Amino acid sequence: MSSALDFDLRIDHDRFLSTRDRQLHAILTVTASAGACDAPAEADGARYAEVIVVDCSGSMAHPPTKLGAARRATAAAVEMLPDGVRFAVVEGTHEARMVYPAHRGLAAAAPATRDAARRELGRLAAAGGTAIGSWLELARELLAEHPEAIRHALLLTDGRNEHETPQRLAEVLAACAGQFVCDARGVGDAWEPRELTRVAEALHGTADAVRRPEELEADFRATMRSTMAKRVARAGLRIAVVPPTRVLSCRQVHPTIMELPVMPLDDRSVACATGSWGAESREYHLCLEVDPAGRPTGEDLRVARVDLLVDDAPAARPVNVLAHWTEDLALSSRIDPRVAHYTGQEELSRLIADGCDAYDTGDRATAAQLLGRAVELATAAGDAFHLEQLRLLVEDVDATSVRLRDDLPRLDVISVAVRSSVTVRDQGPRAASGPVPAVDAPPRVCPAGHRSPPDARFCQRCRHEFTDPADAGPVPT
Repeated sequence: MSSALDFDLRIDHDRFLSTRDRQLHAILTVTASAGACDAPAEADGARYAEVIVVDCSGSMAHPPTKLGAARRATAAAVEMLPDGVRFAVVEGTHEARMVYPAHRGLAAAAPATRDAARRELGRLAAAGGTAIGSWLELARELLAEHPEAIRHALLLTDGRNEHETPQRLAEVLAACAGQFVCDARGVGDAWEPRELTRVAEALHGTADAVRRPEELEADFRATMRSTMAKRVARAGLRIAVVPPTRVLSCRQVHPTIMELPVMPLDDRSVACATGSWGAESREYHLCLEVDPAGRPTGEDLRVARVDLLVDDAPAARPVNVLAHWTEDLALSSRIDPRVAHYTGQEELSRLIADGCDAYDTGDRATAAQLLGRAVELATAAGDAFHLEQLRLLVEDVDATSVRLRDDLPRLDVISVAVRSSVTVRDQGPRAASGPVPAVDAPPRVCPAGHRSPPDARFCQRCRHEFTDPADAGPVPT
């Protein structure tokens, strides 16, 4: 399949390291733009395969408008499918059942099949339990018949995964990983954010809350529009290291945070799948373990090379990851601004998600502490998106301290939790606030030994808070 996308790969990283440093952090930016000969999706609908999974458990009947909204939203999504797209609709309860077509397979979108699917949707009724793993297993079986297609599932649920074990869901997600992309949506206030984000992360999709049933149709339309804009079924990163360097982790950090499984290819190379692509840009945080022993100081050394592959073929100019060991503290204490930005976004995401978990389990004291810290980080970063989300949960966001809102609706808590993985893009350097430290001021050193600029309030690697000037202690030797 020709991609009709032009890819670009860029790297920003901390290459200046002290001889004590054992980790190197890099931000990889992958940008895909439409090629000059790109054709509209409608011209080649056969290159797409779609499965829509609708939760029809008993809780979807409360309120009754919920299932009706799900029927209308699914019908709208089916209506948007271009001719030729292979598709199916699945009913999810404590088991998975075909809604359309009746046989276990995919139908080709056309006026007649779209009409037939809409008629079957009118017969959906709410009964039974919730077993998300079985739903995804059927989606995998249906999509497996079309390995060359851009494969996607849209999953809607309103409840917890109560009718199968977490281990069972984990097994299914492992089997589905790399096979198709899944966008997961929660409606109502009884579903679990961690379950939806777990599905989305494993299957390179998105997770989000649809706060009111009447908003489902607009969300399904937007999701289907995005899916039909994809042009590449599979792309991935290949990271080849120079021993003894090794890959510790690689995670997407924009537009959402998700861990990428690191799959060994040989004793020097690993692969990280990134899912399907349209014209878009994503950013990844690569962390390498490096060892300066026996390496010269004062010069650039290549420790890894990163390639972007589409269908196992190079799709962009590769980039080198360089290490430059130095005794110059002015160099080694600097943190690349993009690395610092996304390290902060990852910490902010953890604080919000953990704070929401604490509130949901009744631990208000821990929730207030974590969410207050999140407000502090978001304020320092000028992060308007997360501050707006946090205002749903806490009061006095603009003050020196915050407190939890009284009688928080669970819908607000889980909506903020599931959106905690969304990140804001680094907008480049901002004007510094406060006095500029002297050039020869010592770097601040956290308990783990990481260095940050002399005026840093938080460690730019582990986010330790420097509570007073004494924290800017002597550099360990």
